[in-house]
Amino acid sequence: MGFFDFMSDAGKKVLGKGEDNATAVKEEIETSFDGLPVDGLSVEVDGDTVTLAGIAQDYPTREKVILIAGNIEGIAHVNADQLVTMEQISEENVREIPEEIFYTIEKGDSLWAIATKFYDDGSKYTHIVDANIEVIKDADLIYPGQTIRIPEVLA
Repeated sequence: MGFFDFMSDAGKKVLGKGEDNATAVKEEIETSFDGLPVDGLSVEVDGDTVTLAGIAQDYPTREKVILIAGNIEGIAHVNADQLVTMEQISEENVREIPEEIFYTIEKGDSLWAIATKFYDDGSKYTHIVDANIEVIKDADLIYPGQTIRIPEVLA
């Protein structure tokens, strides 16, 4: 799955601030990580659609890059068909991309309630925060319209 939909009227305001939109989106992705974990990151913006390309170090990183791009106000679609991982291109470790579980926060949601919905245990909300640290800067501040990833929690 490489095409993702987001709410274009929600998210961080980075578009149209004097530089071209592709540069603004790429900068937002690059500054969200301590070191850029995507080799050859390429970003194109066409209207409300961002196309990403490059090689991410792993699947969670790929998902985070998609979420950072999609959680920008004015972006409704992210095409990540050309954003691959080292695991995908390694001949000795060929496997399918795990299915991403994304959730768009609704009015009245809390991380505890979201964790309860997906894990049947609200106390596991910290897994959601850890998996979305580039999007959720403060566990007490989530906003309707933000899209987050729901990580698989092993035991």
